[in-house]
Amino acid sequence: MTEIVDAPPDFVLPARFTAPPRLTQRYPALYPVAVTVLQAKRHLAWRQRGTRWVSERRAETLPFRVKQHKSLLLRTLVPDQMWLQHNKVTNLRLASAQVDTVLIRPGETFSFNKVIGNCTRRKGYVEGMRLSGGAARPGVGGGICQLANLLHWMVLHSPLTVVERSEHSFDPFPDNGRVLPWGVGCSIAYNYVDFVVRNDTEATYQLFVSVGERYLEGELRTDREPEHTFRVFAKDECFMRYAGEYYRRNEIWRTLVDRRTGQRVRDELVKENFALVKYTPGDASVIDCDGLA
Repeated sequence: MTEIVDAPPDFVLPARFTAPPRLTQRYPALYPVAVTVLQAKRHLAWRQRGTRWVSERRAETLPFRVKQHKSLLLRTLVPDQMWLQHNKVTNLRLASAQVDTVLIRPGETFSFNKVIGNCTRRKGYVEGMRLSGGAARPGVGGGICQLANLLHWMVLHSPLTVVERSEHSFDPFPDNGRVLPWGVGCSIAYNYVDFVVRNDTEATYQLFVSVGERYLEGELRTDREPEHTFRVFAKDECFMRYAGEYYRRNEIWRTLVDRRTGQRVRDELVKENFALVKYTPGDASVIDCDGLA
């Protein structure tokens, strides 16, 4: 049962939820034009000098494991949309093949969209579930966000630098079998919404990803013994009700631990998350902010 509790007196809804509608929201016909402009800008950025993009693969495994993780391929969300889940597996196989064994050498930058490319029917991609415009709907290449999520989770357990990551602006489904903290996922749209990682260390890193029978499996390795281990966790998680809508917020933190001594080095705030919830929270406390609206 949902429990309603009083709101903090200093609560303010983030500005992006109160800002006037964007031009493309007021005039939907302009949306394709805006996307074309953003894609052109990104292609131009990829061609500019100054960034060394990853360009090499190596089948030989680097000696040290940094992080290993796997995520369930099929989640029971909406029964009549399970075909989208099965199609997602096809898309993940194609996208994972582009990422598998990629090296990120010192000074190099990994771009999810640049490595995988545009997920088109011609390349074999099919309709999977895409989260866009505040709703889940079919789209060619849908579901590859799960691969970006996996990569981001592994990167968070390393000294690699996250240059760009866009999260979904809404929370579409309840935490049915959730393994990772809410708020560590990625939003991907070719090519202007990207997941980008830069290697500012002196070590080389290597990505391994594959689609098994039940799981999307990943591993991040390096050629030097890591100095630290990382523990990533969520804090201050809560649901809120404001102006008749439900919202969710939390903070993502990570703790660096000296691998030799086991001593905590420091805590780092990774991200503050705040999103519109598309379902009614179940067994959770909800902070009632309606009186502040």
